[in-house]
Amino acid sequence: MIHKVTLIPGDGTGPEIMETVRNVVDATGAQIEWEVEEAGCDIMAKVGTPLPESVLQSIRKNKVAIKGPITTPIGTGFRSVNVALRKELDLYVCLRPCISYPGVRSRYQNIDLVIVRENTEDLYAGIEWSMNTPEAKEVIKLSKNKIREDSAVSIKPISKTGTSRIVKFAFEYALKNHRKKVTAVTKANIMKCTDGLFFEVAREIAKNYEGKIEYEERLIDNMCMQLVQKPELYDVLVLPNLYGDIISDLCAGLVGGLGVAPGANFGDTLAVFEAIHGSAPKYKGMNKVNPSACILSAKLMLEYLKETEAAKNLDDAIKEVFRKGESVTYDMKPFPNDPSAVGTKEMGEAIIKAMKNLSKVSALK
Repeated sequence: MIHKVTLIPGDGTGPEIMETVRNVVDATGAQIEWEVEEAGCDIMAKVGTPLPESVLQSIRKNKVAIKGPITTPIGTGFRSVNVALRKELDLYVCLRPCISYPGVRSRYQNIDLVIVRENTEDLYAGIEWSMNTPEAKEVIKLSKNKIREDSAVSIKPISKTGTSRIVKFAFEYALKNHRKKVTAVTKANIMKCTDGLFFEVAREIAKNYEGKIEYEERLIDNMCMQLVQKPELYDVLVLPNLYGDIISDLCAGLVGGLGVAPGANFGDTLAVFEAIHGSAPKYKGMNKVNPSACILSAKLMLEYLKETEAAKNLDDAIKEVFRKGESVTYDMKPFPNDPSAVGTKEMGEAIIKAMKNLSKVSALK
């Protein structure tokens, strides 16, 4: 079966990473027809927007996309393209598996966690006003002097609808993937209305899975400590947007960093796959950065497309390259200046070679 997939190269190191990803996916044997669409800083210089309408149209048409990293300016400039994509396409689920791989350096072993992060609400909804704007002044007035007059203001929306669908996704994912427990995480002891609603809705959803999936709750600060001390106690974590962003990076740190942390965004009918690391523009064009997270995201995409064998072969090849530790980028070596480190392209080629070798071994059995 031929799958039409939107490919967004991104900016910074994105294009060279995604060229490698494309080559690796093509080598799996899955029949992918790529439709390339540009987004990010580079296209903004040409057309005046980092997210052209053609990108959204392509994803809506093809239903599936994979995206390279895109630069998000800090404090100034346009809002994140990543956030805008999720909002425009109602990609309300951000799925981030964090798995230990032999050969990847980490202080921890045998980590197998899945973060299910709500993608459209919370403080990332982008409802905010600068200091001294009429809107900020109105909110300050409504607060009855609980907010200082020289404040910028953000709104934190948490809805019953948004919470219901993200928590249901977490439980359904756990059920489908033979997971045992879902842990909801908020700061409901302080944010009693918004985070309190998240827990309230989660408890109602959990009743539908009694006897099938265990349910528990944790506060976000305690959850951070628990994950550092005893991550083996946890399985699937479901969180509002901001907490989910923070915890997913923490969990990536448990398994070796963002370089091996894939990601997927789901709506009811659309899916966009992406790594969770940045675009590293200072390394642009140097053939240096680790493509693993984007390749692992492509593995998730193949699973979503029900290309099960291709996904398994790719996963096995990635594990083999990680385990050997020979044809890997500088960040995966014991020392960054290791002269045996390879480039982005060469690591992709090593994964392709491993797939071919594993296929030969399998054919001989």
